[in-house]
Amino acid sequence: MKKCVLGLIVTCLLVSGGRAEAVIGSVDAVPAATLLLPYFEVDLDEPNNITTLFSINNASAAPAIAHVTLWTDLSVPTLDFNIYLTGYDVVTLNLRDLFMSGTVPSSAHNNTAISPVGQFSATINPVSGVGPGSLSCDSQLPLPALPNALLAHIRNAHTGQASAIFGGNCSAQSLGDSVARGYITIDNVNFCTLDFPGDVGYFVDGGNGAANNLNQLWGDYFYVDVANAFAQGETLVHIEASAQLGVGDYTFYAKFSGGEDNREALSSTFATRYATRFGCEVEAITDLVVWRDGKLLASPFACGSLPAPHPLSVNQIVIFDEEENPEMPETSPFSPPLGLDTLIPFPACTNRTRIDGPSFPVTPENGWLYLNLNTFTGGLPAFDPATQNWVTTIISADGLFSAGFDAIAYDNVTRDQVDIVLGPPVP
Repeated sequence: MKKCVLGLIVTCLLVSGGRAEAVIGSVDAVPAATLLLPYFEVDLDEPNNITTLFSINNASAAPAIAHVTLWTDLSVPTLDFNIYLTGYDVVTLNLRDLFMSGTVPSSAHNNTAISPVGQFSATINPVSGVGPGSLSCDSQLPLPALPNALLAHIRNAHTGQASAIFGGNCSAQSLGDSVARGYITIDNVNFCTLDFPGDVGYFVDGGNGAANNLNQLWGDYFYVDVANAFAQGETLVHIEASAQLGVGDYTFYAKFSGGEDNREALSSTFATRYATRFGCEVEAITDLVVWRDGKLLASPFACGSLPAPHPLSVNQIVIFDEEENPEMPETSPFSPPLGLDTLIPFPACTNRTRIDGPSFPVTPENGWLYLNLNTFTGGLPAFDPATQNWVTTIISADGLFSAGFDAIAYDNVTRDQVDIVLGPPVP
């Protein structure tokens, strides 16, 4: 009897499409209109070294089209494609497959053998109209493998090398290795499009452009390093759309849309733990994965140079040991930074930075960090120095364990943009 009652409850929840309550201006893990994979890396030389996996999930019975965009670590878009999601669908992607063989997820709007329609799935999205009749997808889905020219392009673009598609220009930092780095955005869209989020018409206020405002997507991601026995996982950053936000607001895509994307922005100030040792015997490694908004439109640039506003500076960093003693390294509120001794731990729009590494030395073995990541860039001048960011912490010990968790956000620039404090933290 209990089994039957439980089954009835589950069925009712699925049919009703129950959803979690959300708070706009407070980034929470609820279905959203945009998902952010804040940092990825793929070792192009060693197949057992680091790669990144992520999933895109549909929280609704109604179908959806997810528009995926790859960005370099300096926020230049390099590749985009569409994924069709039936009701309650899930699609996963190992970025090694994309960068090594050009394989992209197979989905189809009109072929149930490729994208099955489940028992609880609706056929048509009543709001966006997405469904089998989505004619815009006819020439795009299912996706073929990337042609060789495009495959070479993303490999070069994401390792800081010249790309023929970019006219021999570069689009990322060259860090002297063969690791592809960047970040990914996934937007809920009304139709299949190959426009980038910065293109005209991609965002139109109210969700009336290519992108819509349906908070329908959710997902997660993993860093997997088989050779070093490490793996970490976390939810993607879930960015909701709301009619409360519009032109003149600091929204997630404000540098492109002026606020017409209607999507909440992220946070400027964070706190997080770090450790370089556990006890007397075990050495620990702490990496910070930091996504940042450069607030200026980015485009390919001459190789060997670094486009403004990079390197990105930070307003303030305080390093606390476990007895509340602070260290305050020299920082600069301006990007590019002022001063030769300025600490620049997060110079790009997405970074993986080692605590007590060359770019972020610390004295205490263990403690916590106060990170005020606001900075003047000259972009989005109405909001300078307010700057949206996201911080995730990864702590590991060689062959013993690894864990990832999001840092604590003190604020959100969507709602607190007039209250940004440029001074020491109040403990």
